[in-house]
Amino acid sequence: MPRPLWAGAISFGLVTIPVKIVSATEDHDVHFHRVHLADMGRVRTRKVCELDGQVVPQDEIGKGYEIAKDQTVPVTDEELGTMPLPTAKAIEIAAFVDADSIDPVRISDSYYLAADGQVAAKPYTLLRKALERSSKVAVAKFAWHGRERLGLLRIREGAIVLHSMKWPDEVRNPQELAPREVEVGEEEIEQALQLAERMTIEDLSGFHDEYREALEDIIAAKAEGQPLPAPAEDEGREKGEVVDLMAALNASVKAAKESRGEDGEDATVHEMRPSKKSPRKKAPAKKTAASKKSTASKKTAKRTAAKKRSAS
Repeated sequence: MPRPLWAGAISFGLVTIPVKIVSATEDHDVHFHRVHLADMGRVRTRKVCELDGQVVPQDEIGKGYEIAKDQTVPVTDEELGTMPLPTAKAIEIAAFVDADSIDPVRISDSYYLAADGQVAAKPYTLLRKALERSSKVAVAKFAWHGRERLGLLRIREGAIVLHSMKWPDEVRNPQELAPREVEVGEEEIEQALQLAERMTIEDLSGFHDEYREALEDIIAAKAEGQPLPAPAEDEGREKGEVVDLMAALNASVKAAKESRGEDGEDATVHEMRPSKKSPRKKAPAKKTAASKKSTASKKTAKRTAAKKRSAS
């Protein structure tokens, strides 16, 4: 079991559930050291006091809040732990809401809540079953890492999961980022829906971090003195190239069907019908060489007939 990050209790009305917070995810990133390229020596960050210029050990570093220039008030962890907050050592459930009402943008880090001891087994199971049967999620408040946080409790494979959430005023308004209103045809929407349907999968278990794998290949090649892997060919479009949206959608649907081993012949749909516009006058057609020759022949025949009449 991973090392607990926090120990406290879930406060559910008059029910108290001792729990420990355990990280729900693992870090598989490739981490680099900062080094001096001349001799590959490690470059480290030193914590130096700006007054005496001395390196400060970790056990002498604390928290301080600057209330005015050259005036800082120290605040200890003990003082933070004794704040008169019901959430200081508890995850206090404040309400229950429908899961669909939660904006995913507000969800941050995820943690598992492990029952802390045998005494927690029954109330832990009680809360879990209540959440499962109600199809709702619990909204809670808790204090952690120097601030009060908003949390979301839900069930995942028999365990209670705590999602740290953003407060409402921490989410930026996206309206200023949205593009201007443009006209999209029904055929384009239907084709986009068909593409989404073709790309629908059952779960995400097949996804993996290709960047990390490529990075590990580079590190392995350098460690063994081997040539670096060849870079991938860039098959993307040139920057600024104009896209034929319907053609791109048709091609995408066909590719999605072929990737599933399906026949892609029926992937093409009708092109967009042109929008109704005021009719324009057609420019007069240019005379062809044949019509010019015919006109010249008629003029010659008229002149010949006129000469014959004058001669008679």
